[in-house]
Amino acid sequence: GEKYYKAATEILNIYNDFNNEITYINDLKKGRITIGITNFMGTYLLPILIPEFIKNYPNIEIYIKEENSTILETSLLDGNIDFAIMHRHPLKDNKDLYYDILFRDPFVLVTKKGHPMSKFQIKDNENIYPKIDLGLFKDEKFIMVDINKRIRQVTDIIFNLAGINPNIALTIKNHETARRLASIGFGVMLMPLHYVKIFGEFYDADYYLINDNNYAYWDTCIVKNPNMYLSKASEVFINMVHEYFEYGKPI
Repeated sequence: GEKYYKAATEILNIYNDFNNEITYINDLKKGRITIGITNFMGTYLLPILIPEFIKNYPNIEIYIKEENSTILETSLLDGNIDFAIMHRHPLKDNKDLYYDILFRDPFVLVTKKGHPMSKFQIKDNENIYPKIDLGLFKDEKFIMVDINKRIRQVTDIIFNLAGINPNIALTIKNHETARRLASIGFGVMLMPLHYVKIFGEFYDADYYLINDNNYAYWDTCIVKNPNMYLSKASEVFINMVHEYFEYGKPI
């Protein structure tokens, strides 16, 4: 009887300690989150969000995994990260994941200033840049990013839908290096409009929205594994991301 009593008491103490720790974590006084994010998104988004989060929840540990979107999807399926901030294209979705879309970003064609094909541009007062037929550039040299990058995967989809087999002059990992090479006339390239807004003040170029291509875009999104539990800390950080993209700053 004494042994049963002792064992029962130990079990109750363990249970109470566990309950207390869960309550502590749920009150955001303790815990950790593991966030997956693409390198570019991490560069400009994390310095804005992490200080604000740590100011409000100083005892929550944050682990960051910076990888391309393809690897992040695998990490979510393996349970190695809690959620990811990345890009998706509807023709590349993994059906086992949930994509929470933040905003849609069209792809633009990047050329040097005054490219000979610029005379075929279609003025569009509703958009920041004119449109152009991608087919006009089928014989141009293209600068591409690495095949494992989501930018390249979306670019390949756009070319395929346009019936273009691109003449690849150079493959490179860094999309900004590719943009700068396009700006000096080494070739032309495709990239997301949002990236232009961030780096566009350097190496001025001409930009064109792609005419008559319904899939010339990607979505910036938060990706979750619906079979994984999300902690309260993760949910708070995700809400901060939503607030940033909706209002321009976390609330």
